[in-house]
Amino acid sequence: MARKDAEQVLKAVPLFQGLSRQELREVAAEAREELFSPNQDIVSEGQAGGPFFCITEGRADVIVEGKKVGDLGPGAYFGEMSLFEGGSRSATVRATTHVKALAITSWNFLAILQESWEITKKVLAELSKRVRDLEHTPDA
Repeated sequence: MARKDAEQVLKAVPLFQGLSRQELREVAAEAREELFSPNQDIVSEGQAGGPFFCITEGRADVIVEGKKVGDLGPGAYFGEMSLFEGGSRSATVRATTHVKALAITSWNFLAILQESWEITKKVLAELSKRVRDLEHTPDA
């Protein structure tokens, strides 16, 4: 996938929406394309951390405790919290078709944050917004 295309894909991810074109370019430079076959697990429930993924082509099921709880397609992303902490995966994501996805490892992303206070500030602002939104969500 061309770097320009990777930038466009990542621009749609809320975590990266506040970044400038140059900042997005820096993040996209660390993304790599990964390919998955039908029935291949992209991530496994209980597995420690791992990369952030954004699906660019194909479809995948989200499975929790052996039960399908959702499905993902192009533009869907998961694993953004594992960019910051190595907690275990809360679900298995299994390709149902051939899947292409952009992947960013935590060590590459953390290196970007360490080098750029501007990117760090914008990412922290988005994370803070998410926490604030959760605090104001009524209990179901």
